[in-house]
Amino acid sequence: MARLLIVLAVAAVVFWVFSIVDCAVQPAARHRGVAKSTWILIVVLIPVLGGVLWFIVGRSRPGGASAGPVAPDDDPTFLGSIGRISDQDERIRQLEEELAKLDAEEPSDTTGDDEKKDDGDARDSRRG
Repeated sequence: MARLLIVLAVAAVVFWVFSIVDCAVQPAARHRGVAKSTWILIVVLIPVLGGVLWFIVGRSRPGGASAGPVAPDDDPTFLGSIGRISDQDERIRQLEEELAKLDAEEPSDTTGDDEKKDDGDARDSRRG
């Protein structure tokens, strides 16, 4: 039984020292809740429980929200926009159909004649 208590005491001291060092070397931006100095005091004054609190509450995870860009399949805004993209595709298809109907309604022979006359005038002016 004494051996078990000695092993647990050594493990607690190692965890306590590791918690202090980890809390001290983390940049201030990675401390959540209270200031860095307050976390160090909590870890030092409450040896095992302070370390547990530090790792659960105080230390922000490296993959947190402020870590930088997020892959599209992990980004909730992108995943939410997938439905809107299909709605946009449907709207584009409807607009293209409307344009095709409008093009079919316009008489195309007057536009073509004007272009041919302009091209002929330009050729004549180059010759002269």
